[in-house]
Amino acid sequence: MSFAAPLVLLGLLLVPALIYAYLRLQRRRTAAVAAFTSARLATSAMPRRPGFRRHVAMAAFGLALLVLIVAAARPQAKVSAPVKRSSVMLLIDTSGSMASTDVAPTRLDAVRSAANRFLDRVPSQVSVGLMAFTKTPTVTVAPTSDRETLRSDLAHLRPGGGTAIGTALQSTLRILTGMPAAKRPPAAIVLLSDGTSDAGIDQLTQAREAGRLHVPIYTVSLGTTSGTITVPNGHGGTAVHQATPDPQALAQIAQASGGHAYTAASAGNLSAVYDHLGVQLGRRTVKQEITASFAGVGLALLLVGCALTLRWLRRLI
Repeated sequence: MSFAAPLVLLGLLLVPALIYAYLRLQRRRTAAVAAFTSARLATSAMPRRPGFRRHVAMAAFGLALLVLIVAAARPQAKVSAPVKRSSVMLLIDTSGSMASTDVAPTRLDAVRSAANRFLDRVPSQVSVGLMAFTKTPTVTVAPTSDRETLRSDLAHLRPGGGTAIGTALQSTLRILTGMPAAKRPPAAIVLLSDGTSDAGIDQLTQAREAGRLHVPIYTVSLGTTSGTITVPNGHGGTAVHQATPDPQALAQIAQASGGHAYTAASAGNLSAVYDHLGVQLGRRTVKQEITASFAGVGLALLLVGCALTLRWLRRLI
């Protein structure tokens, strides 16, 4: 919890002082009664003394004062609130290794299926864009609310070529941060890849730049250690190459940007990742003032104190 006006909390120093003054007043009252009235006479003159109930009523007033001072400091709590407007870029690796069949039917097909599921789940106020990349990035769809266009472009993605994650991240950041920060909606990148870069600029440098611009990168590492692809060998035949994913490299990208890293060894797991992201990207943590709640509790305690003093002491205070 934080406070918009923390200096008001200095008023809490009054509470111990008031308690001390109240205790002194009670001692004086007791001493005055003992000095001028015998115990037997006091019992006959005041047969129904409030006793400890007087202190209960005053405790309610004290608590009310404490809570109202906290309310005056305008307390704030962190809550999860829906994002009214935001942009997300799906950054999909379409290099040759995405043709591996270790994730059925292929890694790229699994991504395509899960991306469509993501579009089903992501809130309508989130604009989603699509960029495919190999050694060079290609913006297929700028952030939009048109889900059908995105689905159509996803269906036309084909694997082939190398991998340049850093270059793709740089291009994506240019799209998401093309306006002044004050007017820019919250943005995020969802990066799906199965390996490290073999071309382009440094990926960690771009990840740190994304963090500086407050654009978290959520990475999803695809594939298993048994993944392979078949490529032409240049002699009229083919050769089998390993297509091992590197989740550690993608985790470093996520960490450097302030995002989160996931792994998905199968199509089912990948869909679960997208389900989570679809909910997460539609909300963000914000500070919400909860002054009214504290003020309500304080006023309720005041009413309780007044009711008790009227009932037990036959006066308001």
